[in-house]
Amino acid sequence: MFKSIFESAQSSSFRSPFTSVNCQAATPASDLALSKVASPSVSALDDVSPRKHSPNHNFAAAAAAPLGDSCEFGSNKYFLLCGLGGIISCGSTHTMVVPLDLVKCRLQVDPAKYKSVFNGFRVSLAEEGVRGLGKGWAPTFIGYSMQGLCKFGLYEVFKVIYGDAIGEENAFLYRTGLYLASSASAEFFADIALAPMEAAKVKIQTTPGFAKTLREALPKMTAQEGIGAFYKGLVPLWMRQIPYTMMKFACFERTLELLYKYVVPKPRADCTKGEQLIVTFAAGYIAGVFCAIVSHPADTVVSKLNQAKGASALDVAKQLGWAGLWGGLVPRIVMIGTLTAAQWFIYDAVKVTLRMPRPPPPEMPESLKKKLGVTGEQ
Repeated sequence: MFKSIFESAQSSSFRSPFTSVNCQAATPASDLALSKVASPSVSALDDVSPRKHSPNHNFAAAAAAPLGDSCEFGSNKYFLLCGLGGIISCGSTHTMVVPLDLVKCRLQVDPAKYKSVFNGFRVSLAEEGVRGLGKGWAPTFIGYSMQGLCKFGLYEVFKVIYGDAIGEENAFLYRTGLYLASSASAEFFADIALAPMEAAKVKIQTTPGFAKTLREALPKMTAQEGIGAFYKGLVPLWMRQIPYTMMKFACFERTLELLYKYVVPKPRADCTKGEQLIVTFAAGYIAGVFCAIVSHPADTVVSKLNQAKGASALDVAKQLGWAGLWGGLVPRIVMIGTLTAAQWFIYDAVKVTLRMPRPPPPEMPESLKKKLGVTGEQ
């Protein structure tokens, strides 16, 4: 299945690479004239022409990979390197916030004992010490690395496939929908990879005395509930992660455009690399806040479901009630906002380090400009 997806993406007319230029250099007009295909992904480290930034940019690029790029845009190597960037960004960031995630999960499943974030930390430290705050780090690192591989790698693949399917003009006009569809499709597969480790993580963190390590938890879970123990939370995981990822990618892409258009006092081409990274982090944090809100009820169900043996997602939701579904929202906003911002920052930095093609902001195709009678800057 994945082989056919990659082959379809490679044969797509949307696989042309993107122009990459020096951070301080303006993009020559002749280079912009070569742009033909719109890619909805916008890297904060890309340079654009010195004209005023607008969300109406072409998704497109030159006919051959720029000199110095380590791979061609749309090639198998490009997609695999995007997956590697996802592994590094997701695996590392989720592991860094394990203590906060542990307290958040405990607030969700036992609010009577863990009354607030600070109380949760105090109780956890009193009972298990500092080392106890790291419980669940192994399944977190493994699970979210696997998820990052699929999320970022397949996002790039599906963008190419769906963009080719709807055509160049529609890819520009409906680019937000393209971001949403591509990220949702990628997350569907990413959650299948994540589910077993997520189930083990929550069990370790929220069931006292069950297990201290992943090695201890896996055989116990298998003995008690069979293989189904690792996938019983898959549906609520989809309910949590797919809206989260759709918001993560679409909100980030459009927020970045708006920040450069209305907030940043100078064009992106005039910004230093450090300034661009600050904007990237800000756009990521804004996206992360919305991500946390739209996905939080399902996150609460996942936490409670993996603790409660034999319960269904609907049973858990009824038991918690509407107010209970929002338990632990504040620490999750802090955690997800920081995670999302850091992930975009790291993902972009990986692409720079590996000299990968980085798409410019989207621009209206010339054919659409002619149809709409558009002239001048948009």
